[in-house]
Amino acid sequence: MNIYDFEVKTISGEVISMDTFKNKVLLIVNVASKCGFTEQYAGLESLYKKYKDKGLVILGFPCNQFMNQEPLNEDEIKSFCSLTYGVTFPMFAKIDVNGEHTHPLYQYLKESQKGLLGSEAIKWNFTKFLVDKNGNVINRYAPATKPEALEVDILVQLH
Repeated sequence: MNIYDFEVKTISGEVISMDTFKNKVLLIVNVASKCGFTEQYAGLESLYKKYKDKGLVILGFPCNQFMNQEPLNEDEIKSFCSLTYGVTFPMFAKIDVNGEHTHPLYQYLKESQKGLLGSEAIKWNFTKFLVDKNGNVINRYAPATKPEALEVDILVQLH
């Protein structure tokens, strides 16, 4: 099993295979529009614009499992991200990242890179996973870690 074996639903409702992103460096993030970390959308978009032509793709997965901080539906999320932060990186349908309905992609990410003290659970919105060009999950970053702080790790993977 690898990251390219999973299917995901885009924010527009289209089901695509993760192998769409083969040979790309991926930053996969569970996002929310009403969170204290929501301003990270700006940093994520900045990284995406700066490195998308070099092979970086940021994937945003809205999630409402943390104090209902993503109450919007997909159309509202798309509009919010576009109008508020100018988001152009790929966004996906709302998913669960914890619990019995965890999306299979997130189950795989959590098993591949455990969190603090070996925990698999996603602690909060804006947890980030860095995936190399071969589909290996190589790092997990805490919600408080700003996107700009990942730039060096991303550059290492792009070269």
